[in-house]
Amino acid sequence: MEQLNSGRSLAAEEIDAAIAWLADEQVAPEPRADLLAALARKGETATELSAFVRAMRARAVAVPFVPVDPTGEVLDVCGTGGDQLGTFNISTTVALVCAAAGVTVAKHGNRAVTSQSGSADVLEALGIRIELEPTEAARWLHEHQFAFLFAPRYHPAARAIAPARKLCAARGQRTIFNLLGPLLNPARPGAQLLGVPRPELCETMARVLQTVGTHRAMVVCGEVPGGHLDELSTLGPSTIAEFHHDRGFHASVLDPTMWPLQPADLAALAGGDRHTNARIVRDVLSGQDRGPRADAVQLNAAAGLFLAGRCSSMEQGWELAARLLTDGSCLRKLEELIAASRA
Repeated sequence: MEQLNSGRSLAAEEIDAAIAWLADEQVAPEPRADLLAALARKGETATELSAFVRAMRARAVAVPFVPVDPTGEVLDVCGTGGDQLGTFNISTTVALVCAAAGVTVAKHGNRAVTSQSGSADVLEALGIRIELEPTEAARWLHEHQFAFLFAPRYHPAARAIAPARKLCAARGQRTIFNLLGPLLNPARPGAQLLGVPRPELCETMARVLQTVGTHRAMVVCGEVPGGHLDELSTLGPSTIAEFHHDRGFHASVLDPTMWPLQPADLAALAGGDRHTNARIVRDVLSGQDRGPRADAVQLNAAAGLFLAGRCSSMEQGWELAARLLTDGSCLRKLEELIAASRA
């Protein structure tokens, strides 16, 4: 606490000891919350984030999955949340589009924290199983190219830290775990499309993913009227930090006028509760909704398909996503996952 309060960063071995203490349920939540608050006030460095990721991954329950095609990347598509914009579950819809393209998607997520409907909530409302044991998740990845990894099941240390996080939330204090969640996928995906709510986080989070062994990643933050979206935006420019193991690190800004997008405003991307969002997701995946929501999904799916190596550019990804959303492939994948959930 003295070190953090004086503005000095933690070394990797100190972080490992700190996590062990934070996860000790014999320690009252209050002092643990104080430590998390002190770290947030100091400001987490990329080095600290990387060390936290490694320490938390080491304590996670592993998914025993070995890709059949060693040249293909396992993909995760997720956002940190926290943009407070109330959009529908864009990342979850994109994950299903990518699975429909034959990409192996390990979707790591949780129930809603900063929104009405988290990825777990909307998938459950769609009829897709969210609580898969590790061996079941590996089987789903092999057989269906999709599995949802429910974060509380795979991260016992995070469950133990939850009371301290809740106390911080009650105090209005964010913690490092607001950033860590999307970085802790127990399937260790080689490719990741990650959305963050502030553009200055893009490069930091991309550097963290690069240092913990991700092969290809794109960290994005989209501009919308009055704020920022933890997705690629169809309503304004998007800040992007990306790296490819064979191409190096690159920062850029994506101009939405490059794409044939329909006129829209933020209200056109609005979601609601889990059942409302489930209906929206189904309408987009079935091709019934080809409006601005489908545009947002198609743009982000273009990035996901590119990262996973399904196509050689986002332009090709845009065309592939359009085809999948209109030829029934996405709806068939959704129905396949619902049927597997009932089996």
